[in-house]
Amino acid sequence: MKTQNFIVTLNGKKVEGKSNETVLELCKRNNIDIPTLCEYERLEPIGACRLCVVEIEGARGLQTSCTTKLRQDMIIKTHTPRVIDARRTNLKLLLANHDLNCTICKRNLDCKLQKYSKDFLIEENEFDKGFRKNEPVDDSSVSIKRNNNKCILCERCVRVCNEIQTVYAIGLEKRGHQTHVVPPLEKDMANSTCVNCGQCVIACPVGALTEKTDIDEVVKVLNDGTKYLIAQTAPSIRATLGECFGMSAGTPVTKKMVAALRELGFQKVFDTDLAADITIIEEATEFIKRFTKKQNLPMITTCCPAWIKFAEQFFPEQLNHMSSCRSPQAIMASLVKTYFAKLMKIKPEDIVLVDIMPCTAKKFEIKRPEFAGEADFVLTTVELGKLIKQFNIDFVNLKDSDFDNPLGESTGAGVIFGHTGGVMEAALRTAADWISNKNLKEIDYHKIRGMDTLKEAEVTIGKNTIKIACVQTLGQARKIMDDIKANKSPYDFIEIMACLGGCIGGGGQPHPSDFEQLKLRTKAIIKEDEGKVIRKSHKNKTALKIYTDYIGEFGGKKAHQLLHTEYTPRKPY
Repeated sequence: MKTQNFIVTLNGKKVEGKSNETVLELCKRNNIDIPTLCEYERLEPIGACRLCVVEIEGARGLQTSCTTKLRQDMIIKTHTPRVIDARRTNLKLLLANHDLNCTICKRNLDCKLQKYSKDFLIEENEFDKGFRKNEPVDDSSVSIKRNNNKCILCERCVRVCNEIQTVYAIGLEKRGHQTHVVPPLEKDMANSTCVNCGQCVIACPVGALTEKTDIDEVVKVLNDGTKYLIAQTAPSIRATLGECFGMSAGTPVTKKMVAALRELGFQKVFDTDLAADITIIEEATEFIKRFTKKQNLPMITTCCPAWIKFAEQFFPEQLNHMSSCRSPQAIMASLVKTYFAKLMKIKPEDIVLVDIMPCTAKKFEIKRPEFAGEADFVLTTVELGKLIKQFNIDFVNLKDSDFDNPLGESTGAGVIFGHTGGVMEAALRTAADWISNKNLKEIDYHKIRGMDTLKEAEVTIGKNTIKIACVQTLGQARKIMDDIKANKSPYDFIEIMACLGGCIGGGGQPHPSDFEQLKLRTKAIIKEDEGKVIRKSHKNKTALKIYTDYIGEFGGKKAHQLLHTEYTPRKPY
């Protein structure tokens, strides 16, 4: 139906409305702030929290602004005494059944429920005398902590997990005041279909779902004095860490991040981007072999551990389509405990490697049996921000510092791993050079950039046409995998990332408020790539030296021992 424009009255003023627009959207467009806890940009509104109620002339009762569509001549009032009283009452009812240990909550001072309680001047609560939840905290997962005592039943986590990610790890069980969010059959998170992507953590407006922290263990290591301490930092961290210190989204903080890690006590700070370049060298080598022989196509990238677990659980018969390359995190961990340890004459067991990652699923990845004894801890971006504050480091005013050699040199191709489409674009830069046997100048693949959950392109290299797809969100990945399972997939090469935006929207990042924040982070990544002298992975001199001195030929026997892995079919429960 064609959108119609008409006039409505909003708080006594005539404004233009649109027939496909909700009252909440109209208010946002006119800079009127309406409180809401269940509204989420990525989901259809359901009016669960009922904080966004407004008064509409002619309606029998107050209406939820997030679900009410505009109509001609509508008269809307957003802050009448009746509306404010209803919002305050709804807040009190939520608080009456909420764990109020705010000062020790991870979302303290970053919680919408806390903010609204202050805004609505709630100092006493007449409902705070009855039933209060007292459920055990689910600490079973290596990545995500679930505390139902803080849950406000907004359903954002459930709907993201089920509607967007199609993982179905959590849902609503029981009824009335006993309703709670829990994995099916009342199991814990470790025994659910959870893939550790952390999108539920990003969606939660309170502290009911958080990353499971390793900060205390890392602090012990930093004060131990007997270990050689190394940190590696993923590509996207440089575009998001500044937000933890009040900087605007997309502020590049690469060198301040390195300086902060040195201040914390790390003896070496390595760039995971170098390992990303090595990933591309191996992945491009693998793809060209498969494409030439037309075997196990399409080939699918394997940098995202949440996607890998998703495939192992739901599509075990299609694991032959997965690239055998480790993720950059795992490749760097392997090189640190082998190549670097040998170079420095340090026993691998005397090295403690802490990975700074955008992703809660990376905590799960380092626990996989095939990576045992390599990376020791994972801290998310949010955790690193908290650790820096705990050590009273003045992050904003730190002097710049560079990554350490021999594992600190990277290319622009390594940097763009941080956003959706970046792994594919990096791989194409190398594959195109090798297939054409030329040093191609056109290396920006704009068609696979952007926030669409499915981006498609055809790339012509000499006489070859390669059909590619870049996928973000696991719900979209499921559709792609269903086509592969049915032998209907038209693609040769596919990138899959579990999180919207790729790693810049990972479950361990500062919680983005909207799509624009993700776009600003992406721009920062692209800008750093464009500022690099070398923008192709196979031109990374440090990576090539590691091959010459230690690994041997691309895709060779030793490369497979150090840089590749296998995947295991696993039951969802």
